[in-house]
Amino acid sequence: MKQYTFFAQGEPKAQPRPRACIRGRRAGVYDPGTADKWKAQVKKAVKPYIDEQGMLVGPIRVHLNFFMPRPQAHWCIRGGNRSNELSTKAPTYHTTKPDHDNLEKAVLDALTDAGLWADDAQVCSVRKDKVYSNNKGFCGCEITAKELEE
Repeated sequence: MKQYTFFAQGEPKAQPRPRACIRGRRAGVYDPGTADKWKAQVKKAVKPYIDEQGMLVGPIRVHLNFFMPRPQAHWCIRGGNRSNELSTKAPTYHTTKPDHDNLEKAVLDALTDAGLWADDAQVCSVRKDKVYSNNKGFCGCEITAKELEE
């Protein structure tokens, strides 16, 4: 059973909803592309694993641990400047947008495009956490993908 664990660095972005537009007499749907940079980071992070060991087959379990950037208000002020020390009132869990299900969709789509598996329909089990990062300037997603026994 193969298992890959890797980290995609960058600010996690949600998969945007398709947008509708009318051009002339034709209606169409397009992807706004707001998550393209994030999805490219995910593909870049997984590529060495796919090149070395190949794609995952059969049913798959995925664990996504999202580390979101903290707002400035979460950091202590020392001598008029923000320090690298967290405020005692700073929360652990990220409870605002983007929603975890839309973050998941962007990552799974990127992993499918990268060729980690043939189709994200193979993903049978998903666990995801969305927390604030405790390091300034550090955010991203730790991803574990594992083949399951039939």
